[in-house]
Amino acid sequence: MRGGEELDGFEGEASSTSMISGASSPYQPTTEPVNQRRGLAGLRCDPNYLRGAHGRLKVAQVILALIAFICIETIMECSPCEGLYFFEFVSCSAFVVTGVLLILFSLNLHVRIPQINWNLTDLVNTGLSTFFFFIASIVLAALNHKAGAEIAAVIFGFLATGVYTVNVFLSVQKWRVSLHQQSTNDYIRARTESRDADGRPEIQRLDT
Repeated sequence: MRGGEELDGFEGEASSTSMISGASSPYQPTTEPVNQRRGLAGLRCDPNYLRGAHGRLKVAQVILALIAFICIETIMECSPCEGLYFFEFVSCSAFVVTGVLLILFSLNLHVRIPQINWNLTDLVNTGLSTFFFFIASIVLAALNHKAGAEIAAVIFGFLATGVYTVNVFLSVQKWRVSLHQQSTNDYIRARTESRDADGRPEIQRLDT
């Protein structure tokens, strides 16, 4: 009887000890990997963005920049080649950067990085692409050798410039709206904090 009681007491102490050690153990089961897998598996294309004006402009920019880059790459001989190299760099850079932004916006990946002002980022990209595409197209048009690929590249370069210009106008409007909303939210937050600060002394007086 006494041995059984001691055995039962030992088992109780062992179970309680295991519960305590399990509660304080750093190797606790977590659902974070499951959430991460859900987040990666939940990537879906946003049809509303692609159907909107910004999405359509982004798709058009990527296509035009790619076609302009392909046209300029088909040229085998050039003299001088500075204008061709500059147009090649501009079209390739615009295609890559705009393509990355299109992927981020269409999959809503930019929402996961709120530290970056994406409206301003899009505005800077479209503004720089508009400027450099315009300059590169003018230089290539002035230095071309009447070749079909050069003429096609110039045409698609000016088309890309026009599309980027429209996007700049829309991005400026969107950026202004975001600034207005941010200032409004900051004002509401400041008013709420001031009201809370004014109400605390009255609550303390009632408590006393």
